[in-house]
Amino acid sequence: MRVEIWSDIACPWCYVGKARFEKGLEAFAHRDEIEVVYKSFELDPRQPKGIVTPVAELLAGKYGLTPEQARDAEENIAANARSEGLDYRTEGRDSGSTFDIHRLLHLARTHGVEGELLNRAYRANFAEERSVFDPETLVTLAVEAGLDEAEVRRVLADEDAYADDVRSEEREAAELGANGVPFFVLDRRYGVSGGQPAEVFTQALEQAWQSRTVTQLLPVTASANDAEVCADGACAVPHADTHA
Repeated sequence: MRVEIWSDIACPWCYVGKARFEKGLEAFAHRDEIEVVYKSFELDPRQPKGIVTPVAELLAGKYGLTPEQARDAEENIAANARSEGLDYRTEGRDSGSTFDIHRLLHLARTHGVEGELLNRAYRANFAEERSVFDPETLVTLAVEAGLDEAEVRRVLADEDAYADDVRSEEREAAELGANGVPFFVLDRRYGVSGGQPAEVFTQALEQAWQSRTVTQLLPVTASANDAEVCADGACAVPHADTHA
């Protein structure tokens, strides 16, 4: 059974949701029969390359927050990340165009190292002092993931390389009704939105596995975490009582 995951490197709930999904998958009895495919989604496809905005400034502008409130929002997401064993920096992070990252992820897919590059990009963006919006950092991450440096540089220099693949997957997400990420589609029959708890993913996998005759994409109800999603260039601000 295939699970497709639409996500963006700029989305902290995608970072958290990936860890939670993997825990949920580990608890699923048929986990060895699951194929996981990562798909492209830009939170802000209109963001021009080379323009980088501090995350705190982005949150403040999107939600009308004070700098203190923006920092609190980041701390809340950080607490969720750390509860999953993930490192998370709350200061000094930037936001920008992720189009080149997605293009490199498609290159990595052709070489079987997409998952490795995705993990390294997440860690660089959320846990380390490395900006994924710097082309040289992208080259370094791609090489660390196992790609050839010359090929990586050729792809980055050619703005058309894998561009259609990225846009095709983004159109696909829109056709499926996704307006934010992370967005999980199980066997093209169940949809899960947001960084849900691990047990929700296990439940969704079990539902999809047991109901093979369903042909309509159905949402998995998990109202407690509906806000744990990123959309329109920013992420929903978690409430103070949001659970980890």
